[in-house]
Amino acid sequence: MDARLDYLASPTAGKIIKYVMSTGRALKESPLPSTTTELVALRVSQINGCAVCIDMHTKDAAHAGESAVRLNLVAAWREATVFTEAERAALELAEAGTRVAEVPGGVNDEVWERAAQHYDQEQLTALVVLISFMGMVNRLNIITRQPAGNYEPGQFH
Repeated sequence: MDARLDYLASPTAGKIIKYVMSTGRALKESPLPSTTTELVALRVSQINGCAVCIDMHTKDAAHAGESAVRLNLVAAWREATVFTEAERAALELAEAGTRVAEVPGGVNDEVWERAAQHYDQEQLTALVVLISFMGMVNRLNIITRQPAGNYEPGQFH
């Protein structure tokens, strides 16, 4: 599969992508635990079907020491026993925030409260921005059919 657009060859994309990349760096530097960041990024990408981001976040998480078992169970986190309560709350918020059009009113108060039990305001801010950011990046990749499989851990960070 060939990409519809080459973001690296486009002057317009170049101007925009530098800000996208800086947002990604800021999220990595946020007070949200890095494990949570990778699990949430992976789950949002799975829901949206973004192969490039699934490839990237799986490899980055594995490179950082995440276990194959946990990575393989992210898609079925509700039934898995390998995630902490905080991670489960973040994954639940990620799913609700990604599927906002499927539920009247979007993210309900119960989902938000479960996340707020485990994360402070700065971490919640990072979590909300991360979920939204991943949705945007997923769409950039999906719309232009960016191919997956060649990502090297740390390539964009």
